[in-house]
Amino acid sequence: MKQGVIIGFLGKTQDRFSEYQQPVDTLEKLKIVREIEGFDGVEMVFPYETGDPAETSKWMDELGLNFAAINVNIKKEAEWVPGALSRPFRDIRDRAVEMIKKGKDYAKAVEAPHVTCCPLSDGYDVLFQIDYSTAWKYMIQTIEEAAGYLPEIPLFIEPKYSETRVHCQLDSTAKALLLLKEVGNPNTGITLDMGHSLQSQENPAQSLVTIYDSGFDAYIHTNDNDTRADWDLVGASRHFLHYVELMFWAREYDYNKYFTTDASPRIFGMVDFFNRHSEISKGVWDLAGKLDRQKYRELMAEENYIELMRLVNKEIYRI
Repeated sequence: MKQGVIIGFLGKTQDRFSEYQQPVDTLEKLKIVREIEGFDGVEMVFPYETGDPAETSKWMDELGLNFAAINVNIKKEAEWVPGALSRPFRDIRDRAVEMIKKGKDYAKAVEAPHVTCCPLSDGYDVLFQIDYSTAWKYMIQTIEEAAGYLPEIPLFIEPKYSETRVHCQLDSTAKALLLLKEVGNPNTGITLDMGHSLQSQENPAQSLVTIYDSGFDAYIHTNDNDTRADWDLVGASRHFLHYVELMFWAREYDYNKYFTTDASPRIFGMVDFFNRHSEISKGVWDLAGKLDRQKYRELMAEENYIELMRLVNKEIYRI
């Protein structure tokens, strides 16, 4: 199991009410990754954490770290706060696509495996706000153009139900898959964020299987929440059995990318918070590996629900 972290969470964060932790630069964030047990993967936000590719690569090598992904942020700039890829203004959409292309250039320069993008500002807050038809058409066009650039660097799209828009354009795994089906580029995939999936009232394990069986690749972000909001909690702190089932099916499909932590320490001690997340994630991964997955799938095929429940109680809950 390979674990990493979105390093933006290793410094100062804020919400509408408070600020948390202390501001640190990219190098200091990378040094913090080294302090977290079991972590060596880095998801770095482009262009706000990325510097000179040669210097960044040197830091990564010296610290024994690896890139999990480059995360392209297309929501921070003032013109993209109301949306980026689905806006009716061509120049705004073009600049957002160009940002993703530059992120791909950077990923290639530092030898990151892929780029991920979560278009959180695309969507709407009130009814009658946007033209759903043209917004969907522009999402397809912009993602198609971005995915077609440097096809050797795959583009992964991350859906989310809400935030920063009340209702995001790509509000579910199914909607993101529909988009990629329309785009028709094999060098694309879905970033499955466990918390986003739960907030969309999905079963993350089922969503993972659906991604793979739809012919696309998957990249997993780990965390947890209460399903009402994307709290970015320690994994399995609210949905333990969902976490086990996700790891079960990740093993079934030979998932070999990083499990990248998308969790925010906020009021908790930075390194201790991520150590607890690493600990539970590795523990659940190992637990899923000890299960007789063939037996479980045979019982599913037989619709032997009672025996499956017995196994879950005995082998997972240990009761």
